[in-house]
This record gives sequence, structure tokens and C-alpha cells, in this order.
Amino acid sequence: APETSSALGTRANGLRAAGDMRTRRGLCYPGLPQWEAQWRAVDEGQAGRARKRTRRLHRVGRRAAAEWPDLFDTLPDDLVVSILSKLSASATSPSDLASVRITCKRLNGLGSSPLVLATASVKSLAVGARNWTESAHRFLKQCADAGNLEACYMLGMIRFYCLESRGSGAALMARAAMGSHAAALYSLAVIQFNGSGGSKRDKDLGAGVALCARAAVLGHVDALRELGHCLQDGYGVRRNVAEGRRFLIQANARELAAVLNPSSPAAAAAAWQHHHRDGLASGCSLLSDFGCNVPAPEAHPANRFMVEWFTSRGGAGESGPGEEGLRFCSHGGCGRAETRRHEFRRCSVCGVVNYCSRACQALHWKLAHKAECAPMERWLDAAGGVEMMN
Repeated sequence: APETSSALGTRANGLRAAGDMRTRRGLCYPGLPQWEAQWRAVDEGQAGRARKRTRRLHRVGRRAAAEWPDLFDTLPDDLVVSILSKLSASATSPSDLASVRITCKRLNGLGSSPLVLATASVKSLAVGARNWTESAHRFLKQCADAGNLEACYMLGMIRFYCLESRGSGAALMARAAMGSHAAALYSLAVIQFNGSGGSKRDKDLGAGVALCARAAVLGHVDALRELGHCLQDGYGVRRNVAEGRRFLIQANARELAAVLNPSSPAAAAAAWQHHHRDGLASGCSLLSDFGCNVPAPEAHPANRFMVEWFTSRGGAGESGPGEEGLRFCSHGGCGRAETRRHEFRRCSVCGVVNYCSRACQALHWKLAHKAECAPMERWLDAAGGVEMMN
């Protein structure tokens, strides 16, 4: 039945009060507040279903993790040791290997394998003297026991010169020398030349020359230079000036080739600038020491450790460790210290600097002492002049 006008008016007023909207054709749509309520209800329902789905997936994941083993645990030990060995051989600092070993218990155990420790690189064994602890000592000892020649040499040098354990240090260096480690052969030669760790009567010049010759065959630059000076001076071997000159030229050529290595562009550029600057200043730098003037070669980590060790304990280069009057080698990259008084050779001109070997003397002369050396008479004359003025 058709509605009366009063009923229609009452209904329209109710729709307007509720916020409803009516089109011209008579269709009625709910107002904005009702749409918002419906949308909010739909969103809450979807969010609730999503939370339930997430909780269900988490329960399934935990159940699967409990049932399925970790993929790392399924890897065989041989494969993990092989990976750790490659990492140990390419490590650039001791922290590289240490950070991997502290990751988990399994990596720590496999990282102590002799196969991993035997392949540790020189940089991974380069422990600083300021960070020297019993654990670092134990790590180097484990590497040496595993057959790592670099660890044998480094720990031998540290024990012989820094910890003053002469016997065990020399034994470790001898073990490395038996494996044809060039630096260990040369260090043993220096010990034989000086009689380090003993008395002056313990010098064995012939043994020192033999060890130097073996290290020179392996291409050790300092051994080549030392052997060249021994041959030129007839020190421990029959004098042969021409052969000594040949060894000195070979040492300088190897030193130049190491600096101009294409794998190090920065070092090559520095060497080129250094060479041309010195060449312009002196006219012909090739005549200075039977070779080209190049920057000082990078010191071995064992030598850097000794320099840092004695420097941190108050040593400067004049007074050495232990008993008073002991001195260091004046070549800054060496780090060796006397084991008894007057063990090292003094400069025959000025008498101020001293060296553990002829190689260090020649290298330091070329790098610094050539511009500093002055005859002792000049110092005495200067001192006399000051006294006369006073």
C-alpha cells in the first residue's frame, strides 16, 4: 500500500539523521560512518587471520628445525678443514683466523687441526709485541709443532732475542733452516758470525759463510749482500773481490726487482720517484752501491716484533736490553740486540753506530748513515775547540 506523505517525511528525516544518502532514482546508500565501521571490521578480520597463519607457520618451522639437522653439521670434517686451510693460507692478519675459530665449537676444534696451522700465512702469524700474551705464544707454538716454517722462525727469533731463551730459540730457527727457510738460514749465519748467546770464542766464521751461501742460493737479499762483503774482505772465506762484487750487484738487482714488482703499483711509483730524485741529486745513482737507490725493503714481521718489543721496554738504539752497555743494531729495520757486550761491529769511521752484520751496515749506509757519518777526529777537534772557548 502506498505510504502517506507524513510517513515518507518521517522516514526521510530518519535517513538524514542516520547519515544515509538517497539518489534521484530512490536508491539509498549508508553514510560514511557506517562504511568506516564495515572497513574496520574487515581489516581486523584479515589481521586476525594473518596472525593465526603466522603462528601456524612458526609452529611448523620449529617442528621442522627440530626434525631436520643443520646443513653445516652435515658437512664432512675433511671439507671444513680444507676450507679453513685455504682461509689460513690467505689470511691478512691474526684476527682473520681467530674470528672464524670463535664462531662455534666445531670451527674452533677443526681450526686447531695441524693441517690448518701448518698452512698459516706470514701475516696471520704477525703478532704484535704490544699484544703479546701467553695465548699468542701458545698459538705460535702450536703452528710450529704443526710444521709451519714461518712460525718456527718467528717464535725462534722471539725466544732467542726477546725472551732470552737462547737454546729453544736457536733450535726452532734450525728446524726452519732444515726446511730451507731463507730468513732462518741467514739469522743463524748472523748468530755464527757474532757468537751470539755465547762468548767471543764461540764465533764460527766458516759456518756463517756456509749458511749465508745456502740462503743466498734461495734468493735472500741480505744473505747475498753479506756473502758479497765476506768475499770482498776475505772474512771467513778466501778473498775474491770479483765474485763478491757479483753478489752485491745481484743483491741490488733483486732488491730493485722486489720494489718494482708490478703487483704493487704504489711501491713502484714510490721507487720511481725516489730513484729519479736521488739520480738528479747525485748524477748517477747506479754507482752508489753497485745498484739502484730504492726505498728500504719492508721488514719481516719477526724483525718488526723485536723493534716494537725493545722500544716498548725503553730501548732506543744505544742502550740495549738486560745488562747495561748492550746495544741494538743501528739499522732500524733489524731489531737484533747484543747478547753480550761489544758483540756487534762499530763503524770504523765515526764509532757511533754499530751493526749485527755487514749487510745491515751496507743497507743503513745507503739509506741514512752516509749523510751522517763523520770521522772521530772531527768530533774530538770540535770538543777541544769548545774546551778552549770555555
